[in-house]
Amino acid sequence: MSLVTALIILAIILLIVLSAFFNGSETSLTAASRARMHSLEQEGNPRAALVNRLLQSPEKMIGAILIGNTLVDVLASALASGLAVVLVGEVGVVYATAIMTILIVIFAAVLPKTYALAYSDRVALLVAPIMRVVIIILNPITITIEFVVRFFLKLTPGKLDDEANILAAHEEIRGTIELQKIEGSVARHDADMLGGVLDLRDLQVADIMVHRTKMETIDADDPPQKVVDELLRSQYTRVPLWKDEPENIVGVLHSKDLFSALGRSGWDVSQLDIMSFAVEPWFVPDTTPLKDQLNQFLKRKAQMALVVDEYGEVQGLITLEDILEEIVGQIADEHDTHEAAIRVQADGTVNVDGAVAVRDLNRQMNWSLPDEEATTVAGLVIHEAQTIPEPGQVFTFYGYRFEILRKTRNKITALRISPAPVVAARTTKQSAG
Repeated sequence: MSLVTALIILAIILLIVLSAFFNGSETSLTAASRARMHSLEQEGNPRAALVNRLLQSPEKMIGAILIGNTLVDVLASALASGLAVVLVGEVGVVYATAIMTILIVIFAAVLPKTYALAYSDRVALLVAPIMRVVIIILNPITITIEFVVRFFLKLTPGKLDDEANILAAHEEIRGTIELQKIEGSVARHDADMLGGVLDLRDLQVADIMVHRTKMETIDADDPPQKVVDELLRSQYTRVPLWKDEPENIVGVLHSKDLFSALGRSGWDVSQLDIMSFAVEPWFVPDTTPLKDQLNQFLKRKAQMALVVDEYGEVQGLITLEDILEEIVGQIADEHDTHEAAIRVQADGTVNVDGAVAVRDLNRQMNWSLPDEEATTVAGLVIHEAQTIPEPGQVFTFYGYRFEILRKTRNKITALRISPAPVVAARTTKQSAG
């Protein structure tokens, strides 16, 4: 083997190594965790700061990588073809093409990309200083490429792109949380809380409010002694007051304000004027996003609001605790007396109250029943069945079997749910008899 041949082979090997470097750099820098790099930069890591700066100008980085990778691949193939022609004649071009294709695919593409994807953060920190030098060298060419890219990007609507980027960011975070939960890096409860924060922007007040049929209210015209007795029996510290009809809310009675008034009156209940220290009710539309409502609670330093529909009719109430429960799960204290609404049975079935929210059932049982068309489990069954079922009827949809246990008037009050042996494509209904 002559010296020239050896030098050409050495040059080809070096070019393949450079191609592997460019491919690995592209994969690692684009797959690197932005959150991890930001955290390392805050800790004073200069390489992480360099990675973040490179990612701030992706056009320059990708342009430099593509130019460098194209140059080394073309040059390596040209040298290999020339060497093959000298050694075996014109047929050597075929041999060189086949051999270089195999070498480039295996050693310059698949292997470096696979490694860079598996250790993206580590590789990104390693290649960042070298890529910075490459970008500076190839900057004149990349400026031209960047100009062309920006020209075509201007043809797309910017606002829609921004909205898509925001949605993509939320979905990326949600996907990361789910992946970490599956891999065991994040506990299920922690993952649910993080997901609950993201869900606030997609939920409305009407989705989690306490319905008016379940509200505890007090007639403001009742004698003061009766009002005091009802408030003391209640498990809540704030209770709405109504006049003439239950839907006509005229105030909110706070137990602390009641005791303060009692102290001022010498603890003479008959001297109390309930409406004099009742708080003015705060009404909010039922279409208010939960994220906005949470901000309003914090801004107004309030903890309860009455929910009204488009006609101004009271539909229910919402509290700060209700929103927090969407994030952290059920919050209970020593005064809560309600029974568990979701009861897992020994045979694996689940007895559920009809008023249970689909979201709460999904969270506790780790299921994925849809909640777009109905808020409660009973509402989901009625929506899918397109009828008000009778006790004993069985429905199967979304891979679960729903058996109606009890019904009061037109309201389903109890169901038994279990995974169906066969997932039904459409809702099916069977008679209990």
